[in-house]
Order: sequence, then C-alpha cells, then structure tokens
Amino acid sequence: MSQDTLVKRQFGHRARLSLSRAEVLKTDSQAHAARTMWNLLHAWWRMMPKGKRTLANADAAMRQAREDIDFLAVLPAQAAQAVLKTYFQAWKNCWDGRADAPNFKGRFRTVMSVDIPQGRDLNITRVHRRWGMANIPKVGRVRFRWTKDLPVGKHANAENRITGARLIKDALGWHIAFRVQTLEAEPEPHQGPEVGIDVGVTVPIALSGGEAYEHDEWLTEGEQAKLLHLERRAARRKQHRKSGERTSRRLHHTYDQIAGLRAKAKRRALDWQHQTTTAIARRYGVVVVEALTITNMVKSARGTIEEPGRNVAQKSGLNRSISGEAWGRTVTMLTYKTAQHGGTLHKVPAPNTSRRCSTCGFITPGSRESQAVFVCKNPDCGWSGNADWNAARNVLHLYRMGHALIPAAGRAVVRRAKRVKPAAAR
Repeated sequence: MSQDTLVKRQFGHRARLSLSRAEVLKTDSQAHAARTMWNLLHAWWRMMPKGKRTLANADAAMRQAREDIDFLAVLPAQAAQAVLKTYFQAWKNCWDGRADAPNFKGRFRTVMSVDIPQGRDLNITRVHRRWGMANIPKVGRVRFRWTKDLPVGKHANAENRITGARLIKDALGWHIAFRVQTLEAEPEPHQGPEVGIDVGVTVPIALSGGEAYEHDEWLTEGEQAKLLHLERRAARRKQHRKSGERTSRRLHHTYDQIAGLRAKAKRRALDWQHQTTTAIARRYGVVVVEALTITNMVKSARGTIEEPGRNVAQKSGLNRSISGEAWGRTVTMLTYKTAQHGGTLHKVPAPNTSRRCSTCGFITPGSRESQAVFVCKNPDCGWSGNADWNAARNVLHLYRMGHALIPAAGRAVVRRAKRVKPAAAR
C-alpha cells in the first residue's frame, strides 16, 4: 500500500479507572484545583483591559497564583497550562460563533476533569487481557480497564501513538480518555446502497428498506422501581430542609445513587447507538436523515399566565421521550462513521415527511391513522403500511429529487447570531 493512501486520524478512547480511596481524593483535589484555576483566569480576564488580555500576561498571572495559593500546587504544571490553553480556545470558539462565551464553573454543576497533555508521561503498559496501567502525574500508577488495543510499546511510533489523555469523572466514577493518533488507509468510496432514515419515539430508527432498529427500556423493572423510590426519598428529605440550610449527607448520598442509575441508563443508550450506527455505516454508502430542529421540538407547552398552554403534561412526557432518544447524537455518530467507511450523510427538509404518502406523493388529511399505521386517503392510491417506513421512504425520495440541504461553504457549523457575543468579548 502506497503512502498516498494513508492518512492520519485522531480519535479518543475512554476507559474506566480503578482507583483506591487515596487516589480518588488526590484526583478530586486536582480537578477542583483545575476548576479554581479556570475561575481565576476568568476573573483576571474580566478585570484586565482589552489590550492586556494576552496569553503571556495570563501565563504570568497564573504562575503567580500558583505561588500565592497553596492548594493549587496539587495540580501539575502541564495540567495548569492545559487549562490556560483551553480557556483561550473557548474565547476563540465564541468569537468564531461556534459556542457561547466562557463563564465561571460551579462546584456541583461542572464536570470534573484534569488534562494530561503529554502522552509520554503516561507510560502505558498492559498487565493482562482485562487491565492496563498508566502513570497519572502526582497520583501514581493506576489501573484502567483494557477494552481496546492501544498503540503502546513496540506498537507505538511517530505516526501511531497516544498524544495525551484527560481524566473525567461522572456518576460512575473516574475515567481516562486517551487521545490517539494513528495512520490508517484512506477509505475507498462506499459502493453500498442508499437509505433513508426516520427517527421516532416508538420506533427509534426506521429505514426506507423496511427494517427497524428498536431497543428495550434502558433500565430493568427493578432498576426503574429503585429509581422511583430514590426520587421520592429525595423529595421527602428536601421538604424538611429549611431555606438556605446545607444539604445533608444523606440527601447527597441519595442524589449520588440517582445519578448512578441515570448514568447506567445513558451508558446503555450510548452502547446501543454506537452498535446501531456502526451497522448502518458499514452497510450503506449514502445515508439520508431529516434536518430536525430538536431544540424547538422539546420546548415547553406551558405558555404564559395570559395565554396558558394546553396538554402541558402530555407535551412534557413527549419532550422527555425525545430527549431520551438523543436523535442529535445519533446523527452525529452517523456523520463521522459514514465518513470513516467512505460513505456520505445528507440532510433533507423535515416538514410533512410523516404526512405525505410515499407512493402517490399527496398529503391527504387523516392518512396518519395512528402512531404506527398510515393509510393513504387519496381515492386514486389507498396505499397502507407502517407510518415510520412511509416517512423513511419520503426522506430518501427527497434526496433523490435533489432536495438535500447544502451546508455553508467553508464552515462545518452554522455561525451564531452576533447578539450572543458579549460586548466586552474582544
């Protein structure tokens, strides 16, 4: 294989860490120090004049803060530099319209994380089939779950190597996310067929060929009963807490148990989405989806005092179901996986794909008889079938008719309106 067919690719691999109680405390301390460093940088940014908001001045202020504040010393120097670079990159993303302006990070609503910029500091080795070991600066040598072959030891070189990692804490504990750079063959154009996809709540993914991908509840009946019990317990304990009073340890423990069950459900949902999108990307060369504005679809129907909404409880349940299916995440996975396999993903306008008959092309009132049944009321047609299959066929038909949405040239994301940029951003 010639070098012209090889391309560099970067991806992340996340693995679960096995930490002792002392190692957890050390890692927590580093994460809190990194969050404090971010907040100090943000306070410095807001205080300094525009002309002095430079990387060099921020670096000098950060070094002085590490000398003046003792507990910031638990954060390794390279991790502190990573916080500085991430903060300045956040402002660049804001100026380019890719994100909102950075803000202060709260203690309880912020994802705890610590960056390890240099991959050589990790010194990764594989212990046996299930576990590997890595060096964490100022923590020690720790074990992590080995679920994917990594370019370490004799398998690592200038093109295939681990460039760094990031420690991330969620409700299930601490994890390590490796940044891997590898040299892979550039994929050939996928010669597979075209497929239209309709996403829904009852049937999560329906294909234009008549296939459907479904899943069970993310939690078992016992786990759902336990979650309901914990939520009721948390509500009772919260009622007895006075305004301004600190949350008790028991209530914190209940919140942790609730977060653990929800994290377990999310992990199972991610696993199902990865398996499903990988199967679709391997099989089809052209994948067509609807261009859905999910943020508008999950807006509350509560209304105002003058004009209250109707069916608010039903709309709330629908919003939770839509959010639980994570349609946007499914499309994101399909986007990069189809590219990895040489395929392409296209988006078509979403209006009326579920109301139009895929056989005659007419929109006749009353054709959507139920969530699952579509019967065309056009006297000259009368086609009947599954409603989700009908919508998926319409999605594919729109693409074949040339109605695919063309993204803005030179940009991968839509630029935000200028009004979201703060007046003192630059």
